Amino acid sequence: MAGTSPTTPDAGSPKKEDDSPDPATEMFVAHRNLLFTVAYEMLGSAADAEDVLQESWLRWAGVDLAMVRDPRAYLVQIATRQALNRLRTLGRRRESYVGPWLPEPLLTAPDVAEDVALADSVSMAMLLVLETLRPAERAVFVLREVFDFGYDEIAAAVDKSPATVRQIAHRARAHVAARRPAGVVSAAETRGALDAFQRAVETGDLQNLLDILAPDIVLLGDGGGVRKAVLRPVAGAGKVARLLAAGLGRFGAVLSLQQVQVNGYPALVLRLDGEIDSVVTVRIDDGLITGLYVVRNPEKLSRIERETALRR
Repeated sequence: MAGTSPTTPDAGSPKKEDDSPDPATEMFVAHRNLLFTVAYEMLGSAADAEDVLQESWLRWAGVDLAMVRDPRAYLVQIATRQALNRLRTLGRRRESYVGPWLPEPLLTAPDVAEDVALADSVSMAMLLVLETLRPAERAVFVLREVFDFGYDEIAAAVDKSPATVRQIAHRARAHVAARRPAGVVSAAETRGALDAFQRAVETGDLQNLLDILAPDIVLLGDGGGVRKAVLRPVAGAGKVARLLAAGLGRFGAVLSLQQVQVNGYPALVLRLDGEIDSVVTVRIDDGLITGLYVVRNPEKLSRIERETALRR
């Protein structure tokens, strides 16, 4: 399951004196991975999603269960409200972030990739598109398009009328459609592009690297002010290829690249002397890499050592 915290229940939570599970705890644990996924898709940060789960548990623990008809919808409503509060705070915090901000990469289990819609919704490319939405638009889009909640349920979660939610959903869909990849990219297609990219990087063949990069590729690097990274987007195949060749060439034999499953799609983990240095994910359009995302901020790399369970 997703990482647990001392203040939220997990499979080892205390039981009642008659040794039967506490109903509130049992329901929360049953939906915990779903709630984490909702919060993560809204925030792009596993650490903040865990904080949302803590806050949601405190509120859920005080609910009269006799008044709850649908625990799943009610729990998602609580988590969505907490995520919206945090999203507004994060927006102000990210204004002072050093360099580009990228979502926190997650090492995901194979079953995430098997759910094509879920994998697409948590891909780095999609999370970056979701970052361009207003908080309410992001919440409505995620709940409607990814988790298939009804407009009445979403209205309760975002504290708006169903009619307003429909308008927001329409606006958010149009916004996302204009910015997302043209179609859902298969894991096999991503893996093929990454294979070619990895071979080009490992051999230092600049031409092979150029062959797999789209002319208008954009590279984003996230060092968080802690690790060295590009402070502005780097655009254009030539500039990106030269930057990669120069940067990776300095490390020589101490560098290794490993393909893993990140956010539902193949990605590369770059290690220096055996230690994780970076996670590289890509956006693919028409078989070429149009987006290259390099996360180096150490605070965002803790979820690459263990799998995170995501659920719809």
